[in-house]
Amino acid sequence: MSSEPVRDATLDPAPTGSWAGADPLDPAFRADPHPFLARLRACDPVNRTPLGIWRLTRHADVERLLRDVPTGVRMADGGTLRPSPVTGGPSEFMLSQDPPNHTRLRRLVSSAFTPNAVARMRAHVQEIVDRQLARVLPTGRMDVIADLALPVPSTVICEMMNVPLADRDRFTDWTADATHLLAVFSPPDVIERGVAAVNGLREYFEALIAQRRGQLGDDLLSELIRAEEAGDRLSTSELVAQSIGLLIAGFETTIGLIGNGVLALLRHPDQLALLRARPELIASAVEECLRFDGPILLTARYLREDTEFGGVTIPRDAMVWGMLAAAHRDPAVFPDPDRFDITRSGTPNLAFGGGIHYCLGAHLARMEAQAAIGSLVARCDDLALERDELEWGRSLFRVLGSLPVRFRPRADGARAAS
Repeated sequence: MSSEPVRDATLDPAPTGSWAGADPLDPAFRADPHPFLARLRACDPVNRTPLGIWRLTRHADVERLLRDVPTGVRMADGGTLRPSPVTGGPSEFMLSQDPPNHTRLRRLVSSAFTPNAVARMRAHVQEIVDRQLARVLPTGRMDVIADLALPVPSTVICEMMNVPLADRDRFTDWTADATHLLAVFSPPDVIERGVAAVNGLREYFEALIAQRRGQLGDDLLSELIRAEEAGDRLSTSELVAQSIGLLIAGFETTIGLIGNGVLALLRHPDQLALLRARPELIASAVEECLRFDGPILLTARYLREDTEFGGVTIPRDAMVWGMLAAAHRDPAVFPDPDRFDITRSGTPNLAFGGGIHYCLGAHLARMEAQAAIGSLVARCDDLALERDELEWGRSLFRVLGSLPVRFRPRADGARAAS
């Protein structure tokens, strides 16, 4: 099967722009996008790609796109540049909808993700982290992804939805592959895996929902079923799509946050030592992890009116990518932006988006990352990479596939992390 990317026929057939050296299909870009984005920000900060999609790379422009400019996540007529090739795909999730659907769907589950609700979960999340670390501490070695970054958030979202934890391994590849259906273009084999993944998830949740109808509880899935049964708040297809979306959103990007964050600390031993000496810095450390190398490189919006960015007018209905990774290294906002500094303060990062589509799980992801990274650093001395070569996962997002490390268990680690 050809590995050439699929180009949607609705896109400009003769674009005048270029990737300007920052082609997302370039393996070098995937390995380290930041130098490419820095050059793009310097030479062509409002860039029209060969697909006819526009990219914004300066922090001020990206922030304005997310918070101030009339936009949507779908075309004005409700469509997308690439219609979902499968029912129940990520494009049908609430975060891929505009009002009034977005408002209605988000309201159904938003109470579970408020700061107060997340604060009540902190002690239990710490128990999950403790349990995962207890399994590997005696060995002096671990894979940060398989042993910590994946099981912590996946356990949490499975428990929140009352999805059997024994099925978690089935979700790992499914969720990673399904994310590629959010992309405007992907190689055909990647699309094929994404369709198969969503079909697997849909069949799984259809069976689980049928079983759950007879024994509703106080979990998120039961709340969605109740809304569907009310008849005027959620259709059956929406029920399945939201179930799949919550599962994917509940842990896929948090794997990247934890894994990329640990990698940044390992590559900056002075900051690792500082966090070990001053564990109260964990909240600002996680914010710096989000800024320095977050799991989501960009977020997409459709303009609702002609809009000027940096002297360039982008027309109404155009798709615009706010390049979060470029905005987070903008020297106009972040002094010495390529320096990893867990004490950094000032302008907040844009990792969770902005406006009405601000990430529903932002508080939960931050809390999970604080517990996982903080505990790992507190309980392990001499943390070091087992190898320099990195293995990136199958996800559309910037998520490591594995991160083997070695360490010396710290005798007072449990007390230091508590």
